[in-house]
Amino acid sequence: MYDPGQLRTFLAVAQTLSFTQAARRLGLRQSTVSQHVRRLEDATGRPLFARDTHRVELTEAGEAMLGFARRILEVHEQAARYFTGARPGGRLRFGASEDFVLTRLTDILESFRRGHPEVDLELTVELSGTLHERLDAGKLDLVLAKRRPKDPRGELVWRDDLVWIGAPRLRLDPALPVPLIVYPPPGITRAVAMEALDRDGRPWRVACTSGSLSGLVAAARAGLGVMAHSRGLVPPGLARLPDRAGLPELGSVDFVLRHGDRDTAARGASDALAAAILTGGDRLQRGRG
Repeated sequence: MYDPGQLRTFLAVAQTLSFTQAARRLGLRQSTVSQHVRRLEDATGRPLFARDTHRVELTEAGEAMLGFARRILEVHEQAARYFTGARPGGRLRFGASEDFVLTRLTDILESFRRGHPEVDLELTVELSGTLHERLDAGKLDLVLAKRRPKDPRGELVWRDDLVWIGAPRLRLDPALPVPLIVYPPPGITRAVAMEALDRDGRPWRVACTSGSLSGLVAAARAGLGVMAHSRGLVPPGLARLPDRAGLPELGSVDFVLRHGDRDTAARGASDALAAAILTGGDRLQRGRG
């Protein structure tokens, strides 16, 4: 009833919330992306996206279709592997950003391990900037991480707004420097937060530095300061700061997949894990099952 190609297009639009970005990810024309979505909406009899000239959002039916599309494509890929005999193996060195520690990335990796028992998966959790450096040095085969603004490298998994978060009862004194809770260099959100405050002429100080997300979250929950964080990945116990806090806009952040040397023995396994992440990428955002 539902065409796998149309479902892949739907997932790409749902994760990037952009027909243009989905077209780039899939290597299709934007008109083809629109056609795929329209045909899928015709098949379901319901609109899957609410869109205008500025924004694309999932409808209630679109949210429901996310789970169905993932499962249909997962079974489709399993059948294709079974009948083609294409079963990648070997060691796969995969790096994931600290941002995903508290998400359902483990579910995606567990499903991948069950479907690819011949792959020896080696996971590295680090700061996004460090992961990009290790990939460039040939020490990783595949990376899921944030990328710096205007960096064209990587395949977009999804784009999200960066927001200021902190303890729900935190109140900032406008007469004092903004207390920042940040990753150490080369943390991407660290640089974005500091640059935004500098542009706004707002003084700041570093209240806490930690290389682990759990350390940053603990400091934020204790009310030590504020963090710049992806809106879709806000950890439990923390909340977005209201506009009355007077902090500057932070813009958006891209979460991307980057492959290392494509001529290594890990290429098949790297492609398979990348496909699994692109299929289930929406599960990495909080509030999506």
